Parts: sequence; structure tokens; C-alpha cells
Amino acid sequence: MELGMIGLGKMGGNMTERLLRGGHRVVAFDRNPETVKAAVAGGATGVDSLEALVGQLTSPRAIWMMVPAGAPIDSTIAALQPLLQSGDILIDGGNSLYKDTQARAARLKDHGLQYVDAGTSGGIWGLQEGYCLMVGGEQEAVTTIEPLLRTLAPEGGYAHVGPSGAGHYTKMVHNGIEYGLMQAYAEGFELLKTKQEFALDLHQIAELWMHGSVVRSWLLELAARMFEVEPDLETIKGWVADSGEGRWTVQAAIDQDVPAPVITLALMQRFVSRQDESFAAKVLAGLRNQFGGHSVKRAGE
Repeated sequence: MELGMIGLGKMGGNMTERLLRGGHRVVAFDRNPETVKAAVAGGATGVDSLEALVGQLTSPRAIWMMVPAGAPIDSTIAALQPLLQSGDILIDGGNSLYKDTQARAARLKDHGLQYVDAGTSGGIWGLQEGYCLMVGGEQEAVTTIEPLLRTLAPEGGYAHVGPSGAGHYTKMVHNGIEYGLMQAYAEGFELLKTKQEFALDLHQIAELWMHGSVVRSWLLELAARMFEVEPDLETIKGWVADSGEGRWTVQAAIDQDVPAPVITLALMQRFVSRQDESFAAKVLAGLRNQFGGHSVKRAGE
């Protein structure tokens, strides 16, 4: 099968390579010509514009977009829409808000275009291990691109989970769960690290827990690799970003009256990590001083 791939970053580039290995024809575009050259070296057909990409594909076309959520995906769709024909399929493999996906699908349907949302998990390991694909959209469109999905995913790693928006909603909740899991591991390993009298080897323990323990997981395997390379994480600053999905999951919990305290607190901890000094902590210290005369540490002490 042939596919147009827009966006050749860490995910898009590796997905392109996996598709090429699977025997598919990929027409590749990125604003960075160097990533296009790399894709061409791997067997892709490289182009320098969206117009050229569309022109290289046979209708009904399938075009996969691996670009950031929000304005970048909207501008990409706006540029592509006049170039496409009825029956062509656009696939959003990024982490778009599912409500935006539903709106885009409805607009494009009015123009005879099909829209598929493919929540994609696998990170930089997807090239080797395959990608978990949570796919939303109309059955006809999903069936058409199924050969691509089965090449990208490992055995059992692809499912059509529902109508437009369902794929991105499922991926959103997936990432919210990921926040909670990562936070639990982080807190646990800090407890191990700070019990200095035992001088615990974090790499050894992470490896140990990978064999028969109920807390074993791929994230724990990655932790073991991390501690093997850098046992004390000396070069890593404890500043943790969030790319939006955690916030959207918490908002969905509020909207749906679902208690989600672990995911919510995991998100809050990421905010805490970005503070050089907490104003809230200053308020707490000041209030203890006011009502109880408790001592406070002054700036510069």
C-alpha cells in the first residue's frame, strides 16, 4: 500500500522506516529537508511540498500526519484540503484533543474526505517493537488503511476502538495512566535512594522487580536501563514537562464526574518540578510563624 507521511521527527521518521521495511511505498515530507533526505536514503520518495506529496499519491489517497496538536495540525489540514479528492483519507497520528478531532472529522466529511484518529504509543522504541495504535473513525476508512496499521503495530497492538475521536480519547486516558505509573515509580525509587543506611542499588532492584513481581512493566525495564547508565542521575535536572494529555485527562475526569486523584496529583507534581522555589511553601511557613511563632528560614540563610 502507499502512504503520504507528513512529519519525520522521532516518531514519524521511525514509522516511515517501519512501513518501508513492511513493503509499503511512502511519500515523505517534512519542513526540515535533512529528515526528508534520511527518509529517501531508507527507500522513501521524498518531496519538498504538500502539493508534491499529494501529486505523488494515487486516489483514494491515505495521508498520515505526525505533527504537533493544535494550530500545526489545523494549518496542515487547511493546506491539504483543496488538493484532495472525495474519498481521500487523512490520518492524525499525533496527540490531538479528541473534541478537536471530532470537529475536524465532521468538517472534512462535508467535503467528502475521511478522517481517522490514530492514537499512537511506542515512543522511540516503536521502530523495533511496533506501535500500539488506538484508532477512531468510520469503519470504511479504517478498513482501507488496515494494511498500514498492521505493519506499524505488533501482533495484537492495533484496534479500531470506536468512531471519530475515540482513538484520541483512548490515547489521552492512556497517557493519563502513564502519568500515574511514572509518579509511583519515581516516589518509590526516591524512598529507596534516601534510605542511606542500606545503600540500595537501584539498578539491581529495578532488574529484580522485572522477574515475577506484580509491579514489573516496560516502564520499570526502562528505569533499570536508566539506573544502569547513571545510578544517581547526576546530569538530569528534576524539571518535568507535560505535553497536554494529562491536563486533558484531568479535565475529562471533572467533566464526567469521575474521581481520578492519582492522575491529578501526578500532573500537579509535574508543575511542582518546575518551581525553583514555591510561593505556596512560603505562605505555609509564614502562617505557621503567625499563629504558632514557629521559626522560619529567611532568604539568604
